Amino acid sequence: MNCYDFDKTIYKSDSSCDFYLFCLKHYPKILRRLPVQAFAFFRYYVLHNITKTQMKEVFYRYFRDIPDMDETLARFWKKHLLKMQPFYAEKQQEDDVIISASPEFFLKPACDALGIRHLMASPVDPKTGKYNGENCHGKEKVKRFRAVYPNASVEEFYSDSLSDTPMAELAKKAFLVKGSAIKEWPKQ
Repeated sequence: MNCYDFDKTIYKSDSSCDFYLFCLKHYPKILRRLPVQAFAFFRYYVLHNITKTQMKEVFYRYFRDIPDMDETLARFWKKHLLKMQPFYAEKQQEDDVIISASPEFFLKPACDALGIRHLMASPVDPKTGKYNGENCHGKEKVKRFRAVYPNASVEEFYSDSLSDTPMAELAKKAFLVKGSAIKEWPKQ
């Protein structure tokens, strides 16, 4: 079994950012939420007085302005599946697991289109942007993975972020993806 992060790993950029820009083009009224979103970013990155999950919930409030999320996601992924990393198509196996901090409902159509059956991601309500559990990030990825696959052996793990070191430590081999470059995970 191989495990992969999604954004900037098997998908060339950050899908949440791409989706926001896509929605901004099609639903410009989401701009009205920008001041509150900017303040949440400031509180998280500068003041450090809210959690990452709280910051993301404020950012995802724009979901409330999307009239048909399923249809919008279908249009988005039809255009953006072209941004998948070529290496993934070469390595893809039937038992791959995608484990990501992005919203699960958001990544599911992409995984379905790619034939990826195993997805673990953040439980976010597509209508409100509220989390229904923990942000699937860092140590939470390992906790979620072990809850579903308690005895699974991870052959390879791929991510763009050192925050995924807990998942990398589960794998026999781990790789850091930076653009099109794939290197062995740095020793801690």
